[in-house]
Amino acid sequence: MRSYSLQASAKINLYLEIIGDRPDGYHELAMVLQSIDLVDRIDLRPIGTDTIRVRCDHPQVPPDKNNLAYRAADLLVKQFPDALAKYGGVEISIHKQIPVAAGLAGGSANAAAVLVGMDLLWQLGLTQSELQELGGALGSDVPFCIAGGTTLATGRGDELSPLADLGSFCVVLAKYRNVSISTAWAYQTYRQQFGSSYCAPEDLDCRRERLHSGPMVGQLPKDRSKIGKLLHNDLEKVALPVYPQVLQLREAFESAGVLGTMMSGSGPTVFALAESRAQAEEVRDRVKSAIASPDLDFWVANFSNTGIRIVSDGNEMKPQINADQRR
Repeated sequence: MRSYSLQASAKINLYLEIIGDRPDGYHELAMVLQSIDLVDRIDLRPIGTDTIRVRCDHPQVPPDKNNLAYRAADLLVKQFPDALAKYGGVEISIHKQIPVAAGLAGGSANAAAVLVGMDLLWQLGLTQSELQELGGALGSDVPFCIAGGTTLATGRGDELSPLADLGSFCVVLAKYRNVSISTAWAYQTYRQQFGSSYCAPEDLDCRRERLHSGPMVGQLPKDRSKIGKLLHNDLEKVALPVYPQVLQLREAFESAGVLGTMMSGSGPTVFALAESRAQAEEVRDRVKSAIASPDLDFWVANFSNTGIRIVSDGNEMKPQINADQRR
């Protein structure tokens, strides 16, 4: 039986607004999500036993059920026991490029790649919608990571509406290795500080009025110069006052003359938009000079319209699911 290698794209939030509490306990969100070509590689190969094995070259990534990639494989094992009996278990090798615990959905992207790869490995023939429904049981970002591209995400982040491809934006990302921000802490703290302004779960009219992502969506891709000015992340309100390094990094990007800059998701990664790779690399160098910290890592990437890509014959890259195919 064939083995598969896949590339899983990181994501950034161009927009994140917290609308209120949902009846299921999650937050009602309005987000614009964007894939970038900063990727992890996930290799899947069949093994002769009915077990799941996970290996990763990053010391912070657990090889057990605490790993979302493991849980994705385990979900398929439970959903399709006949396929497990026919084809056997799987070994998953994760080669990390996406920083860990960074607000870039690296774990969700790995899980998405496992769902796509095992669908092929076990010849399940699942549709994109079926894969995304399975992914939603693992985490709110997994359905988006399966398809990628540029997407308006509502609900708890798993109700997806594809948007037009933004083209050739380049992005500079930076993260302190010694800084981490708990997603649960960020949302809980936001609820504590701003919960009085939430819409009531039954107040649908209020929810519609609060969907302020409209201006951002309306500019895509009509006026690229305005997109950077429309970046918004409610979680900055709680994260930046508590994590001064992240605030300093954001201010350094602003001073470097970028189109726009913001913390991605719950952080602590900060990204900045640039028109070209040359400009992005210049911005990276300026910020490196402004903040001389050995713990600060940088990446330069392009916007991508693909979530998961399959490596065929070890070199040819073929999109598995892309933004055009999901319309």
